[in-house]
Amino acid sequence: MIFLKQFILIKIAFLNIWRNKRRTAFCFSSVGLTVFFFVFSVSMEDGITKTVSDTVQVYELGHVRVVSSQYEAENEYMPVQYPVSEGKNWQEIASSIREIPGVLAVFPRITVMAALRENVVKNALLYGIDIKAETSVNNFNFIERNDGLIEGRWPESSANEIAIGHVFARKAGLSAGDRLPLRTFSAQFSDRLWNPVITGIFNFDYYKYDSQVIIADFYRLQRLLTLGEGTQQLLIFADNERKSPFIAAAVKNMLGENNAVTDWNDNYWVAVQKANSIIYTIAFIVILVVASFLIINTMIMIINERIKEIGMMGCLGMTRAEIVQVFAFESFFLAALGALLGATIGGILIGIMTNFPIRMGNMGMSELPMSNTVFFHFSFIRLLTGWIIGVCVTLICTLLPTLRSVFIEPVEALRR
Repeated sequence: MIFLKQFILIKIAFLNIWRNKRRTAFCFSSVGLTVFFFVFSVSMEDGITKTVSDTVQVYELGHVRVVSSQYEAENEYMPVQYPVSEGKNWQEIASSIREIPGVLAVFPRITVMAALRENVVKNALLYGIDIKAETSVNNFNFIERNDGLIEGRWPESSANEIAIGHVFARKAGLSAGDRLPLRTFSAQFSDRLWNPVITGIFNFDYYKYDSQVIIADFYRLQRLLTLGEGTQQLLIFADNERKSPFIAAAVKNMLGENNAVTDWNDNYWVAVQKANSIIYTIAFIVILVVASFLIINTMIMIINERIKEIGMMGCLGMTRAEIVQVFAFESFFLAALGALLGATIGGILIGIMTNFPIRMGNMGMSELPMSNTVFFHFSFIRLLTGWIIGVCVTLICTLLPTLRSVFIEPVEALRR
């Protein structure tokens, strides 16, 4: 009996919202546009956040980075005289780290400043990486989802060869086959003059790398800088990025206090982007509250226009609680259907936009570590969240005008 009564109240409320189709359309549009704005803008913000996270992971920290404590204290100078766990072979350390559950791969890296000779470009960053190993795990070009090489080949292991970015090549007037004389400093504080041949040109779609970075084979740079069997950095990649805090804790416990272990979540720009997501959500709720005033006005108009009807409902035996439920259900239908419309249109558009990345210009020219291109990030959870928040905020905002119907006496209502 109770369920039948609730069903009748719901049916009455649903039929009531179609009594004035124009007004209902305005309500749907108000809530729908706001929810659409939320899911669209948040999906773009999620895309930017993911791009920043991917850039930090692939190019800077991995999921977890290990350096010596001395290096961490002087990291702005990129010193090479402080290897990880000084005196130990990096491969032995990496082998121990791979035994930690969740670890996918461990790669050595070297980053050092280089002064260029006989060139209009005077300075660059010299990166030593295990190219074959890293390109088997990571895509350096996020758009093409490949290693980013556009001309020639990568340097061979232990060879006097390098690869440079396409922006760097254009600025310096270089191409594959040319030599690039440079000078850097070894772990023994001595000058190292090097005259490698350029074997490849890459395009990572990341301005910082494309314009400033010279990539060399790790083992060749390790010898050049007299690091012995050590490495300046170890980058650890997990099979799931969510496991990075547990891996970082395990590595910290394994290597002791003489090494600094950094989780990618601790990166400044990653934290900033995550904070921006919270700000976007708060801004959406504020906008939704403003949009809900249209439904508030609608509910007030409905109540004022149907005063006699409310009185008749009371005279026919409906309780105040039942009258409130009718109007509450009307508010719910207006909010739910409007939010569903906005979330559906937003979801379809975002699904299409995931295949069409947005060019952001040379974002790497700023301090923000991110690719020049951003993809929209489709998430069913975000669509559901937008719908739920849209419905809840709208219902809360329409609660007061809905409760007004409780305090109208049937006799007074019939007199109006």
